[in-house]
Amino acid sequence: MKTIHKLFLLLAVVAFGACEGPMGPPGYDGLDGQDGQDGVNILGTVFEVNGDFTENNQYTLYYPFPDDFQVYNGDAVVVYILWKVVDGLDVWRALPQTIFLESGAFQYNFDYTTGDVQIFIDGELDPAWLGSGDLVDQTFRIAVIPADLYSNKSIDITNYDEVNRAMLLWGGKINRATLVNSDL
Repeated sequence: MKTIHKLFLLLAVVAFGACEGPMGPPGYDGLDGQDGQDGVNILGTVFEVNGDFTENNQYTLYYPFPDDFQVYNGDAVVVYILWKVVDGLDVWRALPQTIFLESGAFQYNFDYTTGDVQIFIDGELDPAWLGSGDLVDQTFRIAVIPADLYSNKSIDITNYDEVNRAMLLWGGKINRATLVNSDL
């Protein structure tokens, strides 16, 4: 009797082990490879830029996206400012960020197109009155978040670390970039 049970159990394992369920949804296409060019970047990209707000650049930092990089209409672009460093760890804040001073308030803000990003100082104060700590050597990260990832409402796009992890860039490469001075 024990032998029959063992034989029946063995047949059940083999029979159910060979079963196959329905095909799942298709995954994302990988790298193109055919012509030696990579496929579309669906993971997102972060560019780090550093610059000075001056009267000459009208207190605006201009960054054109590289020619080999495409921002699509459905993508989201979020800019983060390096706010401070605590115990060797960077603290990033999403723009806009408002700073309140005794003489008034100003804001670090940005706008973008599919071709560029402009980071600027806005507000009721004349930026010429601001100190060098608010104007000089400012570091920003520009995150281009693909539409597929952005539509996932469980991601808080104001949290740089969360966005970075979601884009699979945690500990990965950040593209260091150069700002372009433009006459706006």
